[in-house]
Amino acid sequence: TQSTWGIHVCALLTSMHHLFRARLPRVSQIAAGSRRAFSGTPSVCQVDDPYTGQIIAEAPLLSREQAERTLEKSKLAQGFWKQLPLDERIGICERAIQYFHAKADKVATEITEQMGKPLSQSRNEIKGMDARARTMFQLAPQALAEEHLPKEGFSRKITREPVGVVMVLSPWNYPLLTTVNALLPALLAGNSVVLKHSFRTPLCANQWVDAFAAAGAPEGLVSYFNMSHDLSAEMIQRPEIGFVAFTGSVGGGHSVYKAVSNRFIDCGLELGGCDPGYVCEDANVASAAENLVDGAMYNAGQSCCGIQRVYVHKNHYEEFLQRALAVLDSYVLGDPKDDKTNMGPLAQPETLEFLTQQVNNARELGGRVLCGGVATSDANGKGRFFKPTLVADATHNMSMMRKELFGPTMSVTPVESDAEAVELMNDSAFGLTASLWTKEEGRATSIAQQLECGTVFMNRCDYLDPEMPWCGVKDTGKGVTLSKHGFGPFTRLKSYHFRLAN
Repeated sequence: TQSTWGIHVCALLTSMHHLFRARLPRVSQIAAGSRRAFSGTPSVCQVDDPYTGQIIAEAPLLSREQAERTLEKSKLAQGFWKQLPLDERIGICERAIQYFHAKADKVATEITEQMGKPLSQSRNEIKGMDARARTMFQLAPQALAEEHLPKEGFSRKITREPVGVVMVLSPWNYPLLTTVNALLPALLAGNSVVLKHSFRTPLCANQWVDAFAAAGAPEGLVSYFNMSHDLSAEMIQRPEIGFVAFTGSVGGGHSVYKAVSNRFIDCGLELGGCDPGYVCEDANVASAAENLVDGAMYNAGQSCCGIQRVYVHKNHYEEFLQRALAVLDSYVLGDPKDDKTNMGPLAQPETLEFLTQQVNNARELGGRVLCGGVATSDANGKGRFFKPTLVADATHNMSMMRKELFGPTMSVTPVESDAEAVELMNDSAFGLTASLWTKEEGRATSIAQQLECGTVFMNRCDYLDPEMPWCGVKDTGKGVTLSKHGFGPFTRLKSYHFRLAN
C-alpha cells in the first residue's frame, strides 16, 4: 500500500544517516548560576532576558560549510518526503504540533525568557498555533488537490508540485505563530524547511527541530540556520532553495528581495504595519475603546497588525479618550512570569530610546501625551519597560503616525466624516489591516471597499483568521499565508496533457 511504501521510504532515509554524521551545534541554555551581562561575538549569539538582563541562551553561528551541509541534507530529505501520501505528511505534522502541547510549560517559558511577553501570552501563542495548524490540516487536501480537465480522447490534469527546500526566516515577536504560517503549508505541500529564527529567539528553532524529530519525520526535513545575515543571503543563492518566506522589517524585506532577484525563484514578504482603527459616529464607544487599546497594547505593542493610529468621530472623541485612559490604567508592568503581569518588557533594548524620541516629537508638534511616554522599570528595578502611552490630537506630520513603532503606544485623532477617516487611514506607507467600529455592516462594507490594505475588520482588530488569507499592500510586502491560498506559494503548477491511443 501507499502507506506501507511511505514507511519504507522513511526507514531508508533514516538508514542513510551515516552520510551525515557531523551534527550542527545546538542553541544552548545557560544555567542560572552562570548568567552574565548581555554580550556577543561574531561566532556566538547570546540572548539576554528582557526582564532580568541576564544571559539565558547561547547560539553558535553556522559556518558556510555547516550551512551547505544542512542544505544538502534538507534536499535529500525533501526528495523522499514529497513522495509520501498527503495523509502521512499530515500525520507526522500533527504529531509535531502535539509535541508543543506535551512540552507547553517549557516552550512557553523559553519564549517569555527570550523576548519578554507575559507567560500567559506565551501559553496563548501555543494555543493559537494549534488552531492555525488544525485549520491547515483541514484545508490541505482541497488546496493541494489535482485538477482534472475532461476532454474526449485526452487525459488532462494540473498538479501542484513542491518547490524543493523552503527557507523560513522568522521574527521574535510571535516566534511560533509566524513560523507555523509558512512552515506547515510548505511541509504539507511536499517541501523541506530550513528555519532561520531571529537572534532574539534562537531556542524556538530548537523547539521546531525537536518537535519533528519526536514526530518521526525524516532527519533533515526541518532544520535550522543560525547564521549571519550575509551568509543567509549567500545561502539563498544555492540551487537547493526554491522559495524564501520572510517575516520582519521593511529593510530586511528589501535585502531578501534583492537576494532572491538574482535567481528565478519567488519569496513571500510579510513586513511592517502602522495599522489604523476608525470609530464611526454610530459605534459602541465603550467596546471600541476597550478592544482598540487591547489591539495596541497586547504583546507590549510588538505586533505588525497591532493598532497604532485611531481616528474617532468628533462626537465621540473626548468620551473615547477617557474610556481609553481607564483601560490603559489597568495594565500591570512586572515580572512576565507573574500571573498578575499583563504587559511585559520590550524585547529589544534600543526600542526604548526610539519610542521616547517618537513621543517627544509628537509633543513638540502639538500632541497631548495623556499617559505614559517614558521608559521605566518595575517596582523591583527590573525590566526594560515603556509605559503604556496615549497621545491625543495626533497629526500626520508626527513621525509616530507614519512609522511602525513596535511599542505600547496609541495615537488618536478626531475626524468629521467617514470620507476624512478613509483619506487619513490610506495616508500611510503600509497596508496590512484596518479596523472599523460601527453597528452597520453596509457602512463597514462601503468604507472597506475604499481602504488600501489586506484585511478589514469590523468590530474587532489585531487578529488572524486562519481560514482567510493574510496579506498586505505597499510596504507591508507581498505574497500570502494562511487559508487555502497560503499553500500556493510553496508549489509550482505542472500540466499533464496526454493524447490517448486511438
